[in-house]
Amino acid sequence: MQNVLNALRALEEIAERQPIGVAELARAMELPKSSVQRSLLTLHEAGWIRPAAGAPTRWTVTAKALYVGRRATGELGLRDAAVPVMEELRRECGETVHLAVPEGDRVVLIERLETSQPVRIVLPLGQDLPVHASANGKAILAAGPMEAWERRLTHDLAGFTPATITDPRRLRVELAEVRRRGYATNGGEWRADVSAVAAAVIGMDGLPVASLSVNVPTSRMTAASGERFAAMVVVAAERLGRALGNNKSRSHDGSC
Repeated sequence: MQNVLNALRALEEIAERQPIGVAELARAMELPKSSVQRSLLTLHEAGWIRPAAGAPTRWTVTAKALYVGRRATGELGLRDAAVPVMEELRRECGETVHLAVPEGDRVVLIERLETSQPVRIVLPLGQDLPVHASANGKAILAAGPMEAWERRLTHDLAGFTPATITDPRRLRVELAEVRRRGYATNGGEWRADVSAVAAAVIGMDGLPVASLSVNVPTSRMTAASGERFAAMVVVAAERLGRALGNNKSRSHDGSC
């Protein structure tokens, strides 16, 4: 049993710190290198980890972990429905498109279609997005129940850039505006070089199950392109919602 627990702990640490070598992993787990090495061999044979590209003595998690996570949360069905919508959105806007889902108090990136332009936004799948400082996070939060708003507003609103909203009162106003217009924006609030526009995908129960976003280097985002991307992403999110069984048009009660 202890060997199994060690292997699972090792998998979690690799996912958090990848790419990582056996010595660093042993220090993080406070275990002998020999025990950690056995866990690594087990995980490798089972297909959960692989040697990092260009660094064969370091390890990264394989897509198997993402697949199992999607099966656990039902995201495979969401992804199957989302990819055609994302492909059409990418063709229309010519920029990188992201699909993110709420996971507890987090928002997680689960799919990405990249632009063909040489300067692009590249985030790894599984990346946690700050709820208050990303377009995806604000879109999901604004489309959810008021209790979720207030719970988030009681958290420390970390400042990532000078543009991050860290004042709970300002964030409440921002969420009310997102709810009213149906899309959220991020003007370098998480990373100064990243701007985005996102809309929530509403499920059959009327709650947000995901968000779609158009992601652009801040240097390429203008007021005109932002409005154009907003119109596109709202239509795409509504289309995906219908594909998931939500046949109601988007409506907001205006509460804040």
